[in-house]
Amino acid sequence: MTLFLAGTFSAPARAQERRERTIDEIKAEAIHRAEVGQYPLIGLDSADVKEAFESIHSPTRTSGPRGSCASPIATTTKPSPWRSPIRQGQRRLHPRVANLFLRTLAHPRFPWQATLLRKGARSLSRARQVFRPAARSRENSFEGKEIVGYLRLPKNAKGPVPLVIAVNGLDSRKEDLTESFSAILPFGIGYLAVDGPGTGQAPIKVSETSERMLSKVIDYAQSRPEIDKNRIALHGVSWGAYWATKMAIVERGRLRGASAQSPPVDRFFQKDFLMNHLSGNREYLFDQVPALMNILEGVHSLEEMGDFLPKMSLVHQDLLGKPMAPMLILAGVLDTQVPIEDEYLLLNKGDVPKEAWINPRGGHLGRQVGVWPDPLIFKQVIIPWLVKTLESPPN
Repeated sequence: MTLFLAGTFSAPARAQERRERTIDEIKAEAIHRAEVGQYPLIGLDSADVKEAFESIHSPTRTSGPRGSCASPIATTTKPSPWRSPIRQGQRRLHPRVANLFLRTLAHPRFPWQATLLRKGARSLSRARQVFRPAARSRENSFEGKEIVGYLRLPKNAKGPVPLVIAVNGLDSRKEDLTESFSAILPFGIGYLAVDGPGTGQAPIKVSETSERMLSKVIDYAQSRPEIDKNRIALHGVSWGAYWATKMAIVERGRLRGASAQSPPVDRFFQKDFLMNHLSGNREYLFDQVPALMNILEGVHSLEEMGDFLPKMSLVHQDLLGKPMAPMLILAGVLDTQVPIEDEYLLLNKGDVPKEAWINPRGGHLGRQVGVWPDPLIFKQVIIPWLVKTLESPPN
């Protein structure tokens, strides 16, 4: 494990279309989302997004993947105030420039990692180099590979501190999580951000046993003297929420609790949901099915995907209903990507009370445009629950 210690969507369509967006529709929707601060373009200037798309003319894999919404750093050829620091590898950055580096890590990644625009791939590598400069690294082997993560601990801590292990979703990355979870440091709590299986720099793809990677992360966290091994929680979004839920069961003895935003549980994994809801999904900006296929182990076609996904169901794996750690479940009733039925099913299972934050007008992750954006949910719901869960002594 290599740890670097670094000092929303448009309203769900009433009639779900099964076709994917054209490149022109992607451009228009992306610019709109940047203008109103919707995921996944929160924090980006709409003019930068528009400029980035000027070099993308086709959704085909030969000219760059649909959704190769590489950041402005990746795609612009015009001189700009944030390109020079990348080339020079400066370590101290203006806040806006630092934010753009984080966004660079976030946006040249849809939907096929293997077919990113060359500029986007180079930008991603450069941005990671800038993101890490003052870091120290530690390594720990995982099945002959390594898990890469970012660990930050509160300053001037007296004694071991509690920790949140944060796991990203399908199209977010650990770098996004470092930005969000900086808000928990003032509460005396550290965080360790890692890419979930199949995403980012994770060493393995999604399979029925991929949670073993996150168990290794817990092993590592508990080995650090600066971390209170009895006060560890796990947070996940979307696919990361699936892992948070599964870990709350298989690692309940080592987790104080788990928070999960829109976790897939059972119906999400059924073939009819794949064909009738995930295919052509408009809440997801780009092509969700190819993006999802990319993270699955040994899956290369829609037919293989339909056979693979049911095996990931926590009902199929005979886990749902077993003893588990306390959980916070967040979701939106209007979610078109993960059915709300999965969250209701989860709330009814297990052996300990769970807490729920269900937005009746929210979509994926509970987002509601202009009312409950991602940062507000994080600040007002997720952080307080994690602080409460980790600060009290165990029962």
